[in-house]
Amino acid sequence: MKYITNHTQVYPWQGDNAFELLKDGEQFYPAMLGAIEQAQHTILFEFYLVESGLVCDRFIDALLQAAQRGVRVYIIIDDMGGDLLKETDRQRLQHHHLHLLIYNPLRWRKVLVNMYRDHRKQLSIDGQLSFTGGMGISDVFSQEVKGAEAWRETAILIRGPVVNDWQQAFVEHWQHWHDHPISLPPSPGSPQPQAMRGRLVMTSGGQQLALKRSLIQAVRNAQQRIWLTTAYFMPSRKLRRELRRADQRGVDVRLLLPGAKTDHPSARYIGSRFYHRLLRDGVRIFEYQPRFLHVKQAICDDWVSIGSANYDRWSLRLSLEANQEIDDARIASQARELFLQDIEQSEEILFQHWLRRPLRQRLREIFWGWVDRLLEALHHRRKLERRNPFRRRPPP
Repeated sequence: MKYITNHTQVYPWQGDNAFELLKDGEQFYPAMLGAIEQAQHTILFEFYLVESGLVCDRFIDALLQAAQRGVRVYIIIDDMGGDLLKETDRQRLQHHHLHLLIYNPLRWRKVLVNMYRDHRKQLSIDGQLSFTGGMGISDVFSQEVKGAEAWRETAILIRGPVVNDWQQAFVEHWQHWHDHPISLPPSPGSPQPQAMRGRLVMTSGGQQLALKRSLIQAVRNAQQRIWLTTAYFMPSRKLRRELRRADQRGVDVRLLLPGAKTDHPSARYIGSRFYHRLLRDGVRIFEYQPRFLHVKQAICDDWVSIGSANYDRWSLRLSLEANQEIDDARIASQARELFLQDIEQSEEILFQHWLRRPLRQRLREIFWGWVDRLLEALHHRRKLERRNPFRRRPPP
């Protein structure tokens, strides 16, 4: 077995970067496919959700065309997230310049090990640009396929020296699980004239929770606003406490969460049981109405974090996650504008109205809260960290 002994969680802040927010699949998919078409040396592709369909077909075609012209393509797909990737599509990903890794294959007799997933989302091209966010390679993000029901998502395009950190994180992850070496482009991450500061922050499932610590610090330092958007609201006790304290010192604290349209209703009920005290202490909570809100973004004054993490305690403990953090007033302004656009299509949950919610909803909150506490107890009793597959290579 080969154990990870020095896995970087927090990369240093770097200047001379450029960042661009991309709203919904109609913006980020064409940008990603266009970047693949222009690739000349290396493509690093790591996604949790990969499902067969129109969007997936387009990406497979683009990746194969890149491989056929000599570009080295490295793909990591989580086995659970890729459950709906047809075998015919997996067979299409066969080329001597294309290397595929299916992460942590599901095993029926390893239920606890199956809980550890690679939830990261990144596409890096030639060391010159990267994409991250909450998106997957799936028709659920495509208005062309799903129309008005397409999931609401925000991605970010990254240029500059920080791209090298995304590459290095991918390479480190790959080389612990795959014997084929990765050949990187000669001069990654050229400086950009916008001179924006950014850094990569990650978690590695059951190890140090760097993403959680970074968010807590940003919340503590915030002076004007804390606007948090997440698809699955299952925050730690510490985060809930810091949000309440921030509101008490006069910070504008808002939570933007999914409404009734969600892919996991149970997660919504687990999270909504925390509404009472947050609302009572002044935190404003909004539920997005038109479609499923899948955005994963935090704004604390001019600090912005966007990536794969929902900041719920389960994904931070059990999954590989990675976020791009930015300290720049221009990006913060753009992120706030998107947040306010989503707020306009949301329903604010008021404390007095919340006290009068239906009995059926209360019972569901109680039931799923009990399930959540049971899993929490199981986590501590069984010490899942010791079973963490991220710490060793899989058996041959």
